[in-house]
Amino acid sequence: MNNSQQLQTRQNTINQLFAAPVRLLAPMEGLTDPLMRQILTQIATDLGRPYDWSVSEFIRITQHVLPAHVFYKYVPELHHDAKTASGTPIHVQILGSEAQLMAENAAYACELGAPAIDINFGCPAKTVNSHRGGSVLLDEPETMYQIISAVRHAVPVHIPVSAKIRLGYTDTSRMDDIRGAINDSGADWLTIHARTKTQGYKPPAYWNKIQSFNALNIPVIANGEIWNFEHAQNCMTQAGTPHLMLGRGAVTRPDLVAQVDSDTENSTDSGENTATLLWQDLIAHQIKFLEGEAKNDVVLVGRYKQWLGMLTKGYVEAQTVWEGIKREKNKAVIISALQASVRD
Repeated sequence: MNNSQQLQTRQNTINQLFAAPVRLLAPMEGLTDPLMRQILTQIATDLGRPYDWSVSEFIRITQHVLPAHVFYKYVPELHHDAKTASGTPIHVQILGSEAQLMAENAAYACELGAPAIDINFGCPAKTVNSHRGGSVLLDEPETMYQIISAVRHAVPVHIPVSAKIRLGYTDTSRMDDIRGAINDSGADWLTIHARTKTQGYKPPAYWNKIQSFNALNIPVIANGEIWNFEHAQNCMTQAGTPHLMLGRGAVTRPDLVAQVDSDTENSTDSGENTATLLWQDLIAHQIKFLEGEAKNDVVLVGRYKQWLGMLTKGYVEAQTVWEGIKREKNKAVIISALQASVRD
């Protein structure tokens, strides 16, 4: 296949991906790990609205091309055609500041089976930003351009390259420069978290500021502060794009991906989600999480408590379970408490 044919293949892939409004599961460090991706994508598939794809937690690129086992650790789905057990594709996200090194690692990820490469310019973590990674590069649009361009040229022509950004680092004063860097770099699509790094995760999200990026001749995906049907509708209207990436809201309400495309009869006047996925239906998935093979029990229990704490914002039953097990370390006791929450 010659270069022209590969370009056409890539464009066909992008056209197919965005033929209808896309719904993505966001990459969230320490939260949407492979086990959580498996659970959430399975729930979405069971509800009849599977995620179009998900993006891995970022893989930090620092000094050399990473060995295969590191990519497999973050994206074990690479062993299975880069898909979760439910068939949801996983794109590989990388983070770093050295263009050539990012390019070489992206190319290797593609050799291992990555169907697309996503570049992280949105992570607000201080430890990441202090090492010139993530959202700090929003103050260096020229570096962003160099990284995306290098990755685009390094990976096979038929494989898409995307970027995820925020609206800026400390403020939005460089939005025009960021938009120009994206435009000139060859990115195939763009995901925007509608806040600056400084604004973190504090409400509100400024969806309307995404609007100006629609001038780019690539698809734009909106992200940030989408917790229910009403938020999703407002976000799409204000951002001027039908494409959404769901983050913390999808962990708090694993049925959110189905809710955002439901009709208004499925949400209350206040915009709160109704019970597409009942608590009793979620119990088996929580137990499956606790029985995950990838981690030891101490880690699994800690990770589960993190999830349960988030579920308390979406399910009243979760609060009762949380109060009973928040100091519990025995996995079997926690599973029993979950099962009892349905009987009670």
